[in-house]
Amino acid sequence: QVQLVESGGGSVQAGGSLRLSCAASGYTYSSYCMGWFRQAPGKEREGVAAIERDGSTSYADSVKGRFTISKDNAKSTLYLQMNSLKTEDTAMYYCAADPPYACYAGSWSTPEYEYKYWGQGTQVTVSS
Repeated sequence: QVQLVESGGGSVQAGGSLRLSCAASGYTYSSYCMGWFRQAPGKEREGVAAIERDGSTSYADSVKGRFTISKDNAKSTLYLQMNSLKTEDTAMYYCAADPPYACYAGSWSTPEYEYKYWGQGTQVTVSS
């Protein structure tokens, strides 16, 4: 059974940093597409960053240069380092995983496509 558990959220002032973690279990972690998504109140969920099947990383334009996605295969953990946080980054952040036979390049940013496995989310609040 696939499980994803996020941690690391919290409250921070604008300009500050946070690092989110996502501990994964129940599947062959290294082969899956992995991503971070977020949903702010009253808004649709959006993709933030992803690690594709080939290990390449992709980012939403709104976070490029500020956020870094990475993973530690030995620890089966996905990370999102968030720097220079802005108030508009306030949202619930979710970790998600998709089997390698399903996901494709860019699938994380395709509104019609949804990763198969999701964590429960961790709240990030950025104040001015």
